[in-house]
Amino acid sequence: MQSQMTSLVHVDKVRVREPGVIILTGPSSCGKGEVASALCRTLSIRPEAHLSMGEILRSTFRGAKEDPSFAELLATKYDLSDKTNIFDCVDSTASLTKKVLSYQAALEKYFAKPDMDRFTSQLQWLEFCTMNGLLVPNRWTENFVAAHIEQARSTREESFILDGYPRTERAAEHLLAFLNSMNIPVLKVLHLSISRQEMMARAQARGREDDDNESLHKRFQFYIENVQPSVDFMKTKLGSDRIALIDAHQPVFDVTEQGAKFNLEASIKAVVGSVLRALGVPRVVLNDLLSNSKE
Repeated sequence: MQSQMTSLVHVDKVRVREPGVIILTGPSSCGKGEVASALCRTLSIRPEAHLSMGEILRSTFRGAKEDPSFAELLATKYDLSDKTNIFDCVDSTASLTKKVLSYQAALEKYFAKPDMDRFTSQLQWLEFCTMNGLLVPNRWTENFVAAHIEQARSTREESFILDGYPRTERAAEHLLAFLNSMNIPVLKVLHLSISRQEMMARAQARGREDDDNESLHKRFQFYIENVQPSVDFMKTKLGSDRIALIDAHQPVFDVTEQGAKFNLEASIKAVVGSVLRALGVPRVVLNDLLSNSKE
């Protein structure tokens, strides 16, 4: 019997064949951030090309302060400005006004400014919400994503990752229409899946104050009622070959004298391996790529 030949070639990195976007979606605590970081390392994607929703929101209000051209783009094309009062704009509603007023004291303390019950700009409210974990109007989220992609010229010249968006069917429809208008192809939608029980276990392990049982149940229900339909919508529009359902719960255990011990690094690599196979990376080079990936 002929012995198996050992490969003399070691693959350090591969790269995505063409420019476009890889969309990462799934329930809370499914590991999108870890997977995105691993994809950047293994697929030669710049870390700056990993666009998470949190970073998009932060960079929007910071960019508007630092870059006059970006501030002008937000104001002229997306009706979002530091000169527009949140109480008197296209987004104004009774419920939004009530919400902003309920944070008046906190707003005045945060910005060290008085009379914010009379004038709080759209971008001030965005900054306050982002830094305090509050939701912003849906229109803003859609437009911030679009403005961020449009402002970054590199998104038309290289592959990038969109992490945690879209989260509703309406957002998916808006995103696909925008990407089409910019001639940016969707290379793959990676839908990371975990059970309700696993999501709760991971979230509770973080020990955050807002990770109580009621909040976690609501987040998973939001995923069932909104995120999953957004993936179904993208499958209808893009075709099933562009969608990959990934089991994001692939626990690996090491055998020790004390019994089985959970290996977090190996577990993450198992999920990343599934993601890379879904993207078309040959199995023969997976071991090389994952051995180079430091979690």
